[in-house]
Amino acid sequence: MSYWQFPRYVSVSEKRARAEKKIRQLQKKNPDIAPVIIEGRSLAKTWWGKSWNTNLERYADYSNRIERGRSYLRHRAVVDLRINKGAVSALVQGSRSKPYAVKIHIKALVKKKWKTIIGACTGKLDSLQDLLAGRFPKELSHLFMEKGSGLFPTPPEIQFSCSCPDWAYMCKHVAAVLYGIGARLDQDASLFFLLRQVNLDDLISKALEDTTGKWIQKADDNAHPIIAEADLGNVFGIDMEETPEFGKDFPGAAPKPAKAVKRVKQSNPSKHASIKASKAKGVDEKTRILKLVQQAPDGINAPDLHEKSGIDMVKIRNVLYQAYRKGQIRKVARGIYQAKATKPKRASGTERLAAVLAVIKAAPDGIRTPRVAEETGFPTATVRAMITRLLKTGGIRRISHGLYGPPGQTRKKKTASAANVILSMIQSHPDGVGFAALKAQSGYEEKQLRNIVFRLFKSRKVRGAGRGIYIAV
Repeated sequence: MSYWQFPRYVSVSEKRARAEKKIRQLQKKNPDIAPVIIEGRSLAKTWWGKSWNTNLERYADYSNRIERGRSYLRHRAVVDLRINKGAVSALVQGSRSKPYAVKIHIKALVKKKWKTIIGACTGKLDSLQDLLAGRFPKELSHLFMEKGSGLFPTPPEIQFSCSCPDWAYMCKHVAAVLYGIGARLDQDASLFFLLRQVNLDDLISKALEDTTGKWIQKADDNAHPIIAEADLGNVFGIDMEETPEFGKDFPGAAPKPAKAVKRVKQSNPSKHASIKASKAKGVDEKTRILKLVQQAPDGINAPDLHEKSGIDMVKIRNVLYQAYRKGQIRKVARGIYQAKATKPKRASGTERLAAVLAVIKAAPDGIRTPRVAEETGFPTATVRAMITRLLKTGGIRRISHGLYGPPGQTRKKKTASAANVILSMIQSHPDGVGFAALKAQSGYEEKQLRNIVFRLFKSRKVRGAGRGIYIAV
């Protein structure tokens, strides 16, 4: 493209298809890549994701440039995005075949600000789940979003770089990654605190202290300071088992000395039944959790599993951790799990040879090696080896350089037949015939006719009698 021409228009579907193709290619090399996929019209859905985008858009330094990243993110150009402690690394598919590498560094939240926020949250947070789900009073929302002194970073605290040749302050690839961070916070809001390099346990412990203090105060007001088992489970995230009832002693009955009798161990059927029921319930919950993970092709996190199943968060995290250690599921990103794809059985050498032969036979006009590799799913090096074997055995033929087709009537025979026709026409004119007359009499295209005449000339069957005039030897 020159400076006075506009670039070629690329449609939305073409951009998305190009990005999805690159995602599939990268997943073959690295199955753990985490692309950002936007479903629906909004880029963010939760309070943390929306607040992240709002914080970026309210600064004048970003407002004029960050809008360019919206379309890139919608077209799934962010093929990989990972959030670590104070840093974000991503790959963005641009106009070139190789994705651009984007690095973003965010400074840690000042300790003084963090202590102020912890103090302001005293008595206002009910649980960790409510905090990550964005369910808290509006005054905390204003505190978190306060410009310059809240939780969200300011432009001086954000540093970024991109491997693209764009010399602008913020290219569209960086803008797409900044919006992609908001989409990641929709999936796991705890990544925000990892990005700001603060300890989420400080807020958790404060929430537990507040909740425990309420129950202790409530217990002091009652005659019997007892905390209900269900409430105790909500505070500490555990399930309380039912206490078995023991036999009551009769009042006034004095203990009598009894003879030594051999004690027979008796089984408690009710106790065994409760244990079996609890085990069956645990297995059933584990099956439900793993089934929900398998039904989520793009991955799912613990809060979404809790919302769909109603199972306790602690149990969900334990099941996910055990399944991940056993290799039953895989981790797509931080806190997001996906069913592990079964590894297909590798085809034998005979099967691969038959597959390559079938693809080439289905293309009578010829097919090239990369196309064969794409249709069979085999590596290009494997396809080249199979083609070499088929050429030696005569199973296929080489039409031209890099072009292969099924055996049978080759182009060379067809060209030889055409050469005989042209040679007979030239022989019928002993004084010579011009190229224009040959073209009119034969009906061949100019390029094909020139190739035929050139071969006849090289084989010394015709010679030039003048400029553009040929005569038989």
